[in-house]
Amino acid sequence: MTRPALAALRLAGFSLGALWTSPNTLLGLIAGFAAMPFGARAYVSRRELALVFDRFPWGPRGALTLGNVILVSADDLDVACATYEHAAGRCRHPNVRLGDHERAHVLQYLLLGPLFLPVYFACGGVGVGNRLERAADHYALHGHGWWPWRR
Repeated sequence: MTRPALAALRLAGFSLGALWTSPNTLLGLIAGFAAMPFGARAYVSRRELALVFDRFPWGPRGALTLGNVILVSADDLDVACATYEHAAGRCRHPNVRLGDHERAHVLQYLLLGPLFLPVYFACGGVGVGNRLERAADHYALHGHGWWPWRR
């Protein structure tokens, strides 16, 4: 397949995924724009395939992805963080870039769309037991493997 054809195919896949997950993205946009009067800043990150609201003032430290929106409490996504397995004491991993972990969730949202949140909570919610979180950590560590189930 030629490069232009591959690029067109990727753009079509991203566009369909973005449309599929748009209800989640809308939730992220509402939260992000509501936070702007309290210090949040918005910018488009091509690397993360998302609109990022940094300095998000509410919730726990770290980040939350909703569709193609990432809400992050830090000044940007270039901060190091521990993987869930490392933080739980299950193994020793090097720190990962928060943006890489969150990009994996963006990719998961593009595929699961409005099913992401029910699947996420069915997998156990925030924590080391969640397959989606472990896959995002794997992606952040290795640059591949964001999908939590075998193909």
